[in-house]
Amino acid sequence: MRNSLIRKSEAGQTIQIHPVTPETLDTVLEKLGAAAKSWISLNGYSAAEGASIIVPAGEGGQAAVLFGTSAGALPHAFALGGLAGSLPAGDYELAQPFPDPEQALLGFALSSYRFTRYRANSAAQSRLVVPDDVDIDRIHTILDGVAIARDLINTPSNDMGPEELAAAISKVFEANGGKGSVIAGDDLLAQGFPMVHAVGRASDRAPRLADFTWGDENAPKVTLVGKGVVFDTGGLDIKPSSSMLLMKKDMGGAANVLGLASMIMAAKLPVRLRVIVPCVENAISGNAFRPGDILPSRKGITVEIGNTDAEGRLVLGDALALADEESPELLIDMATLTGAARVALGPDLPPFYTHDEDLAEEIALVSEASADPLWRLPLWQPYMKYLDSKIADINHVNTSGAGFAGSITAALFLSRFVENAGSWVHFDIFGWTPIERAGKPAGGEAQGIRCLFDLLSERYPVTK
Repeated sequence: MRNSLIRKSEAGQTIQIHPVTPETLDTVLEKLGAAAKSWISLNGYSAAEGASIIVPAGEGGQAAVLFGTSAGALPHAFALGGLAGSLPAGDYELAQPFPDPEQALLGFALSSYRFTRYRANSAAQSRLVVPDDVDIDRIHTILDGVAIARDLINTPSNDMGPEELAAAISKVFEANGGKGSVIAGDDLLAQGFPMVHAVGRASDRAPRLADFTWGDENAPKVTLVGKGVVFDTGGLDIKPSSSMLLMKKDMGGAANVLGLASMIMAAKLPVRLRVIVPCVENAISGNAFRPGDILPSRKGITVEIGNTDAEGRLVLGDALALADEESPELLIDMATLTGAARVALGPDLPPFYTHDEDLAEEIALVSEASADPLWRLPLWQPYMKYLDSKIADINHVNTSGAGFAGSITAALFLSRFVENAGSWVHFDIFGWTPIERAGKPAGGEAQGIRCLFDLLSERYPVTK
């Protein structure tokens, strides 16, 4: 994606992309010449919002691209992404003034993403020149983080097991001067992660917990926890085949927190960053954990298993307990946790949960400004009774509430493992774009991390 945006010094001869509305179309055509005006008339182009047309160079004229906008604004944040796959290979630049140039550039670049690990993309792509007054380094930082998340999610589970996911985390941290460790197999029991071990032990690919840090030890502590279930069969409560088809994306929370971590480190935000990811495969064998089992947890809470297909909250419980032990200023977790969140809000609008009213308002404002949609749902305490167990401290699924409020009760379960963090926020993401559109190619998706990067950049600005 970053290669789709270039500096002026890197460009060859460029073709300008002109913003037009029905009111300004004739004025732009006067500048482009009579041949352009005839071409537009012949093609019936009316400058509708989001509509584009390539105008060939006529005698005494110049080639151009016309893109329909509204008065001083893009049709939507990433609308220019629609051009990324339709323009012939070459270098293009935004005619000035162009509305919302940073969002236009970002939309174009996000739409230029291709997952090429298994299928080469040899076709030359169009490139867009970044104006001098736009921070290209920051945009590249965002694009690199998004690419990490998308690439990891798109990689099939045969090539993305617990070991490979942990290695990907290590690689990103080592590239930025971070360090950490990976606990594997039965060592998880010895070091206090019984739920991570229980979920992952049935696979012939040993479970792991990756724990990496970066930054000044005395800086504010920001900790990211991601669900790293590389494939989810559902366990003994096995999923039907149709529900397994996208389960390579069940490590989307881990992919997204790593993408966000990449942005934080590349921007050198003045924080003490920590990333904790339980990396497991929820498989089936003779030693798989069972419905009705009682599991101990790192927190000391005993957990009754109501359904083995709700494994993500189990591994997150141990990971959140570890993160909470050092009382970070801000604790963020991301997980492809519940189908209930998709039923409530669909694939494009992830819910988030927090007790911190100021943080919730900040997320809402930055989410809108960054065109990274998020929606707050309540940690509704009366629903905590749905997690009651008669023989353990808690059941990890809704056993008495007729199965309602699945995303809320999952968040409430996680909240039991956090008590020391200054602020905690949980994101129940989908991590996938089912239908391609501008800025969002079909497949693995980064959700919430552009918003969080902007939020963290505002909270912890880099001093020069």
